[in-house]
Amino acid sequence: MKPKITIAGRDIGNDFPPYVIAELSANHNGRLETALQIINEAKKAGADAIKLQTYTADTITLRCDSEEFQIHGGLWDGKTLYQLYQEAQMPWEWHKALFDRAHEQGITIFSSPFDSTAVDLLEGLNAPAYKIASFEAVDIPLIKYVASTGKPMIISTGMADAQEIEEAIEAARDGGCKELAILHCVSGYPAPPEDYNLRTISDKISRFGLVTGLSDHTLDNTTAITSVALGASIIEKHFTLNRSGGGPDDSFSLEPPEMKALCSGARTAWEALGQVDYGRKSSELGNVKFRRSLYFVKAGKKGDIITSDMIRSVRPGYGLAPKYLNILLGRTLKEDVNEFEPVNLACFG
Repeated sequence: MKPKITIAGRDIGNDFPPYVIAELSANHNGRLETALQIINEAKKAGADAIKLQTYTADTITLRCDSEEFQIHGGLWDGKTLYQLYQEAQMPWEWHKALFDRAHEQGITIFSSPFDSTAVDLLEGLNAPAYKIASFEAVDIPLIKYVASTGKPMIISTGMADAQEIEEAIEAARDGGCKELAILHCVSGYPAPPEDYNLRTISDKISRFGLVTGLSDHTLDNTTAITSVALGASIIEKHFTLNRSGGGPDDSFSLEPPEMKALCSGARTAWEALGQVDYGRKSSELGNVKFRRSLYFVKAGKKGDIITSDMIRSVRPGYGLAPKYLNILLGRTLKEDVNEFEPVNLACFG
């Protein structure tokens, strides 16, 4: 039986269209109105869910300037961890307004909590599911606390090796999680497509037996749509109103037209997968008559012997199949035939 989970009434698994999550992350850029508009645009684009990140700088790191708390290189070069998360954090007092907007728009909303107090906040808002971020996949106590809610859980596996993934899954199960999914992920911002090794998705499905998807940090939709062909049932992409907005995550996020294209392309890829079927397809039925078949290219009289210059394999397909050509050569005509007449068995004695 294929694995399946259900979030807010939406079934997720290989037998259902890909579940597309628009990751709001830090793309609010400090403005509640921007965050609310991102929810509106995610709904318009066709995303199944909008996802938040619930933390404060104080719940995710320490206010420390020592070397190990410094960021060197990449998008956030020169900041301390505290500075980055203080800029990126989603104010907790915004959460109710965001959940209300999502409910108004008819789009599912949930979040990645980064400590137990965030889980408590989200439980108060009746979050329908939880996401564990890649960096927290090694936080076994957090996973168990989230699991204790009994809600569906999605765990990103960026940077995690097979043993760490096993440990995270075991923690979720031990904590009481009944509906669990994992996301293949590369925790680079942005991540080059060649780092994704998408064939790993198929391996994870067979190895762990869970609904499996992709958290995609590449700059376009190619990797995400390709993942569907390898069994991805969930696609998560960062989403922004403007990639040039200057926020911490804007530069590697999709804009609304790209999110719309992702939702459409992922569904088309899933529909195209179909099932193993060697039968004639409905779109082909009208074209069967244009296949090759055998036609007389010379008139013949009853009793004539069929020679190679009398019959050809041509289009359309109203005559006998070309595979009978050599069988018919040397046979005797049972009746007169005309030039350009399809060959049929009634012609032969």
